[in-house]
Amino acid sequence: MSLRIRVRQFLGARVRSTRHYLNEVATVGPSDPYSKKFQHFGKGAALMAPQGVIYNERYLAIGDGTLIGPNVCLTAGISGEQEMLLSPTVKIGKKCIIGRGSHIIGHWSIELGDEIQTGPYVYITDQNHSYEDPNSAVGWQTPVEGAVKIGSGSWIGTNAVILPGTTLGKNTVVAAGAVVRGEFPDHVVLGGVPAKILRHYSESNGWQAGAPA
Repeated sequence: MSLRIRVRQFLGARVRSTRHYLNEVATVGPSDPYSKKFQHFGKGAALMAPQGVIYNERYLAIGDGTLIGPNVCLTAGISGEQEMLLSPTVKIGKKCIIGRGSHIIGHWSIELGDEIQTGPYVYITDQNHSYEDPNSAVGWQTPVEGAVKIGSGSWIGTNAVILPGTTLGKNTVVAAGAVVRGEFPDHVVLGGVPAKILRHYSESNGWQAGAPA
């Protein structure tokens, strides 16, 4: 083995070890001073490093035992100085796992129940731009807001998008890549763009295809 390869391997191992150590040190727990900026930061909760964009922490609530993965963005409003109408604006319940690279962007009200898990790169927001004027740039038109609620025990698949005004019942599954808007009952499987009910659970007949009658 050449000297060049041995040096690369040695340096690579040191870089990986250092990065692992720095990520451990940078992980935020409830005993860290930074956690006191949050509206609530529960016992046993953690913000894994490296953290994504996080601001207006005083309007963010994280429940006991909840794990926020690396590079997750959590925000309330459009800046850290904005005064919000509801507190908390974003509330994440107990024992949740938010997958790496996900975004939870609150302007009005986003509420996640307990024991919710998401895959990576899930996007959840309660605000979107309107499209009332076809002659104006969409990005400059007045945004509309709608509260988002996700029931306890739900699973949100990789790259799913949860749009404003969505309410999901408990123990709901959202398939990877689905775009969800609307109100849905407990115990359903959603998929597609736009998402629809693919399966539902009936106490008398078990799992059935399609939406409940």
